[in-house]
Amino acid sequence: MNRKINIAIDGHSSCGKSTLAKQLAAALGYIYIDSGAMYRSVALYYIENEIDVKNKEAAVKALDEIQIDIKSVESQFRILLNGVDVTKRIIAIDVSSIVSEVAAISEVRRKLVAIQKQLGEEKGVVMDGRDIGTVVFPEAELKIFVTANIDVRTQRRFLELKEKGMSTSIEIVKENLEHRDHIDSTREDSPLMQADDAILIDNSYMRKDEQLYLVDKMAREFIASLD
Repeated sequence: MNRKINIAIDGHSSCGKSTLAKQLAAALGYIYIDSGAMYRSVALYYIENEIDVKNKEAAVKALDEIQIDIKSVESQFRILLNGVDVTKRIIAIDVSSIVSEVAAISEVRRKLVAIQKQLGEEKGVVMDGRDIGTVVFPEAELKIFVTANIDVRTQRRFLELKEKGMSTSIEIVKENLEHRDHIDSTREDSPLMQADDAILIDNSYMRKDEQLYLVDKMAREFIASLD
């Protein structure tokens, strides 16, 4: 497997795309990039600096004060906001509640998409998000679109937050996911959609190892065809 490709994994919130992307990158020896963490970092900056995401002028102006860096520490993805590791903080429900609105701001998308495109120039990247296969890496050699039903996604997200010691309710989590689905799918700039050449995977009742086996096989077969 001398040749390297870029792999785009898109899908709805809490459908397991980040888990798949991380596992796949590790299996292939590729770099994993969580594009959603970048948008969450911007959302966190707005929260901590009391910037109303609905005040577009203030939100856009603040972008000049935001520096986002990605690092791999012992093969673990870490994201730094102005030099501070915010990897754990950005999964909190307060960030989740506004991240889709942040991602709907065109100026935010332009700033982050430019960074994401640059990260993929050398190939060997697995990136997950909402518009990777359609906007960030439209020429990605392998595109996957992951989905799962809303109740399964709600349970997954609730357990993830609970494991990290964050208190919330099933009802709040489901409401948040439905809200994000609506904004992600209807926003004017780069809405969530399946790329025409993406492979659809519904993992509602699929184990993580089954999902990884399936996509890893696809990736290796494609890479082998290039040699």
